[in-house]
Amino acid sequence: MTEYATLAGGCFWCTEAVFKDVIGVESVESGYIGGHIANPTYKQVCGGDTGHAEAIRVGFDPEQVSYGDLLDIFFATHDPTQLNRQGNDVGTQYRSAIFPTTVMQEEQANQAIARAQADQSAPIVTTIETADEWYPAEDYHQEYWDGEGQRNPYCLAIIPPKLQKLRKSFQGRVKSAAVM
Repeated sequence: MTEYATLAGGCFWCTEAVFKDVIGVESVESGYIGGHIANPTYKQVCGGDTGHAEAIRVGFDPEQVSYGDLLDIFFATHDPTQLNRQGNDVGTQYRSAIFPTTVMQEEQANQAIARAQADQSAPIVTTIETADEWYPAEDYHQEYWDGEGQRNPYCLAIIPPKLQKLRKSFQGRVKSAAVM
C-alpha cells in the first residue's frame, strides 16, 4: 500500500529530481502546501504572499523504503540550516519543512531532525508543519527535470550535484547508478 511523504526543501524542481531516483518511490508530485489561500498559482506562490511552500508529495512503498530513510535523503540533499531559502531562492515559499500526516510520521520527523542536527554545526531550521490542503502544481512543473529542466541553466547548476550526493551517500537506494 502506497504511503505519502510531503516535503519542502526549496525549489520543487530540484527536490523532485532527487526523489524520482530513489528505489521504492512510486510517484513524485510537485505542488503547494502550508498557505492560506485556495488553489494558488505558481505566480502567486512565487510572490511569497500566500504562505505556501513549494513542496513535493512522494508516494512510496514502505516495504522498499521507509519514511525515515526518505527523511534522511531529504536532509542530505538540501541545506536544512538556511532559513526561508535554498541557495539563490529566497522567501518562505522555499523554506525547509516536513508535513507529516500521522503521529508516527511526526515522531519520525523529529527523530530525523535530531539525526541531521548531529551532522551539522549550524542549527537545523526545518519546521514540522500541519499537513493541510495539498495543491498540485501546474502540469508544466511535473517531471520538470526529465523535460525542460535539462535545458534550464538553473536546474543544470543545482540538480546534478544533488543527484551525485544521493548516489554517493545512498548507493543502495538509487534506481540509476550513473553519476552525472
